[in-house]
Amino acid sequence: MNINFKYILLPLFAAMLLCNEGKTQEQLSLRERAKLKYDSYDYAQAIPAYLKLVDVKVPRMADIEKLAYCYTHINDYEAAENWFSRLVTYPESKNENLLAYGAVLKSNFRYKEAKKVFETYAQKTGDGKKVLNEIIGCDSAQVWLSKPTAHVIKNEALVNTENSEFSLFPITGNAYYTGEAETKESVNISGRTGHSYLRIFKADRVENSTLSLPTLDVASYNNGSYHIGPIVSNKAGDMLFVSRTYVGKKDSEIEIVGKRKFRTNNIELYIYTAKDGKWEMKPFAYNNVSAYSLGQASLSQDEKTLYFSSDMPGSLGGTDIWYSILQSDGNWSKPENAGKSVNTSGNEMFPSIGVDGVLYYSSNGLPGMGGLDLFVTQGERNSWTKPVNLHYPINSPGDDFAFIKTSLPSADLGTGYLSSNRKGGKGGDDIYSFGNQKPKIILALKGISFNKTTGAILPLTDVTLLTEERRLVGKQLTADSGKYFFELDRNMNYTLLGQKARYYSDSATVTTVGLTKSDTLEVNLYLQPLFVVGTKIEIKNIHYNFDKDNIRPDAAKILDETVRIMRDNPTLEIEMGSHTDSRGSDIYNIDLSQRRAQSAVNYLVSRGIERSRMKAKGYGETQLLNRCKNGLACSIAEHQANRRTEFKIVKY
Repeated sequence: MNINFKYILLPLFAAMLLCNEGKTQEQLSLRERAKLKYDSYDYAQAIPAYLKLVDVKVPRMADIEKLAYCYTHINDYEAAENWFSRLVTYPESKNENLLAYGAVLKSNFRYKEAKKVFETYAQKTGDGKKVLNEIIGCDSAQVWLSKPTAHVIKNEALVNTENSEFSLFPITGNAYYTGEAETKESVNISGRTGHSYLRIFKADRVENSTLSLPTLDVASYNNGSYHIGPIVSNKAGDMLFVSRTYVGKKDSEIEIVGKRKFRTNNIELYIYTAKDGKWEMKPFAYNNVSAYSLGQASLSQDEKTLYFSSDMPGSLGGTDIWYSILQSDGNWSKPENAGKSVNTSGNEMFPSIGVDGVLYYSSNGLPGMGGLDLFVTQGERNSWTKPVNLHYPINSPGDDFAFIKTSLPSADLGTGYLSSNRKGGKGGDDIYSFGNQKPKIILALKGISFNKTTGAILPLTDVTLLTEERRLVGKQLTADSGKYFFELDRNMNYTLLGQKARYYSDSATVTTVGLTKSDTLEVNLYLQPLFVVGTKIEIKNIHYNFDKDNIRPDAAKILDETVRIMRDNPTLEIEMGSHTDSRGSDIYNIDLSQRRAQSAVNYLVSRGIERSRMKAKGYGETQLLNRCKNGLACSIAEHQANRRTEFKIVKY
C-alpha cells in the first residue's frame, strides 16, 4: 500500500508531451534513458538500463543508488538489499540511504542487521531520536516472530488477484472491498501506478469468513473517472461513506517530474443516502481538495462519531486520525484531531471501529515490524489508551492496514479481515481473513542445527519456516543448544531454512499433508563452513533446458541463496563451475558448460554481486562423479548426477 495519501494521476493532456519524448529517446544516452524511466516512475523499465551501467569495473555510485531504489519501488526487496549493501560502502553515500537500507532489511525479516544499520545512522548523524522507534521495532519484531499470536491468517485467494485488493467491509450480508479492475483501456489507467483506477467490488461471504464470487459493483456510487474506495456503511446499510478522487483544474495542482506532467489530487469523502431505491450523494462538509485529503472513514458503534484519516492543518504528522460528531440537525461537526495518544509524527491511517467497539488503525510512526503496522487502542474521540501493536502474524514487515473485526466468539481474538502487501500474497495488496480456530490435532517441528564438516552443534543459527508460497510462518535464532521448534498447520507444505554468517545455508522440505494424528516432526539442518579455500559445494537442482544456457526461473530462486552468501560475506571470492554428463562431444560439452557457468555468474551480477569476485569455469565431462564415461550405457539418474553446478571457494 502506498502510504502517501495523495493519488498522482496522469491526465490526457500530457499524451502529446509523452509522444514527443518517445521521438527524442533515440538521441539520449543509456544513462539519460534510464533516468527518464526513473523520473517517470517506470522503475521496471529503468532497471535493465541501470544493470548495464553498473556492470563495469568501477560503477558510478549514483547508478547503484538509482538501481537500489528501483528495486525498492517494485517491492523486490531481496535485490534492493543487495544493491543497498554495496551503496552504503561508498564514503560519499548519503545518510538517508542508511534509512532506506534499514527499511529494506526489515522487509526481508533481517531485523538484527537492520538494527545495526539504524545504529550506524544514529552514530553518523547524532540523531538517535529519528531512528529510536526503528531500533525498538527491530528488537520487538524478533520477539514477536519467535512467539506469534494464536491468529490463523488466510489469504482470500478467491477474490485476490495479481493487482491490489484491500479494505473489506461487510454490508447487509455481502462483503465490499476496493480493488484494481482489469482493463485494457488506457483512459482508465493510472499514470503513476500503471494499473486501473480503484473501484468497489462485491463478494459473497460465508460463515467461516471465506470470500468468493467477486464482481464489480454496478451501483451509482461506483461511477467515476478516477479512484473510488474504500467504502463503509452504517449498520442498516442505508448510508455509505465513500472515498473518491477527482481531477483538479488549478495550475498549482500540477506536478512536473522530469519531463512528465502529473496532476496531484487529494482524496474526498462522499456520503450516499438511500432514498426511493436510489443513492443520493453529497460531499462531506469538510472536504477541501485544494488543501488536503480526507477519507478512509469509520463509524463508532453508536454511529454518532465519524473517524477518518486526513492531512488537514493541525495534523501532528503526515496523516492523522480525526473525528467529527453527528449533530442533532443531522450535520457533522467541525473535525477534531484524535490526539497525541493515537497520532504521531508519522502516518496514521485506516481507522476502524469493530464489533468490540475499540479503535484499530495503521501507523508507521510507532515501533513496528516495518511499513504500516496495525495497532489497537480503547477510548473515544480524543481520549485513548496507549496503542498496542497487534504483533505477528497480524503484522508483518510489509504494509498491514484496513483491519476490521467482524465477530466476537468466546475467544478474545475474534474473527475479521485485514489487508497487506506481505510476502506470499497473490498481488500488490491482498485481503486476508483471520481467526483463532484451534486445530483438532497438534502438529509441530523440531530440530537441531549442526556444522556439516565437524558434526558439532551450531549455535546462533537463524532458522526460518516458510510456506510453499514463501509466506513466513516463523523465524528463530537458536541458542547454544542449536535447537528450534515451530508449530505447524495441517495439510501444508513448508520450507525450512538455516542461515548463519560464514556458512553455506541448508534447507529442507516439510509436509503435514495426509497427517491425521498429533505428531512432532524432526528435521535437522547441516550448514557447511565457507572459510576453507578449495571447498566445493554443489548447488542442487540447478537445471537448464536441453542445449540451453539461460537461467530458468526455478534455477534463479536457487541461485538467490548463493547471492545471499556472497552479499553477507563481502570478502568471499568463488569459482562457479558447471559440469555436463558424457553424452555429446567433449568439445561441445566444454563449450556448453562454460556458457552455463557464465550465465550463473551473470545472474549473480544482475542481483548485485561484483563480477570481479567470481570466475566462471566450464568443466564439461572432465570431472564425472561416476562410471558413466563415453560409450557406457547408464541410467537417466546416473547421467543426472554428473550434470551439476558447483560453488568453489577461491578466496576468503
